[in-house]
Amino acid sequence: MKVFLLAAGLGTRLRPLTNDIPKCLVSLKGKPLLDYWFSLFAAHGVTEVLVNLHHHAEKVQAFLEASLYPFRIIPFYESTLLGSAGTIHANREWVTDEKSFLIAYADNLTNTNLSAFRRFHLEQDALLTMGLFETNRPKECGIALLDHEKNIVDFTEKPQQPKSTLANAGLYMASPGIFDYFQEDYPQDLGFDILPKLVGQMKGFHIEDYLLDIGNLERYQRAINDIESFKFTQGGLK
Repeated sequence: MKVFLLAAGLGTRLRPLTNDIPKCLVSLKGKPLLDYWFSLFAAHGVTEVLVNLHHHAEKVQAFLEASLYPFRIIPFYESTLLGSAGTIHANREWVTDEKSFLIAYADNLTNTNLSAFRRFHLEQDALLTMGLFETNRPKECGIALLDHEKNIVDFTEKPQQPKSTLANAGLYMASPGIFDYFQEDYPQDLGFDILPKLVGQMKGFHIEDYLLDIGNLERYQRAINDIESFKFTQGGLK
């Protein structure tokens, strides 16, 4: 399985932590966030990972070069940010021959069962499967509405009147057919530009494993507390 790991963001909500390091390298109990992702990928048989770079790119590059994991790591530098969909579109030939591939936002901490996620996607023969989790703050998230067959029949970014409490987890299993819905210009964003076009052609996968967006200082501290209390444990096969 190939993975797009989107890690190029500026991390402005994590300042001052991200003044000198990128958010994908912030330390959680002495271990960079990227290490948690790479350990998860290794546990689920990932073969190649493309990591996009921008903010403090040289520090991410140095980390990647020193990493010893059983998969190929491909750095992709963006002098100007292409957007979450733009990164994927610019590297679409890398996954053209794949049955499925994973797209993940690196600012999450998770032990999601990626093997089960992929099996679900392939069994459903979906164009894209969105990882979903229950949220108590639906106005702050991308919100999906499912029918009884787990089809996503509505998706809205940060809705003023949410139709459900199932939020986009920033994890997607996709098939190459999604590129028919991408644009040729940049930047472009998955949540705003692509996913609304796929309503009716997407499935929803309910994530019951640990998942936390550590995009701000409060959630960063919560992640540390969860690791210390063993509420979060590193994922493996299930």
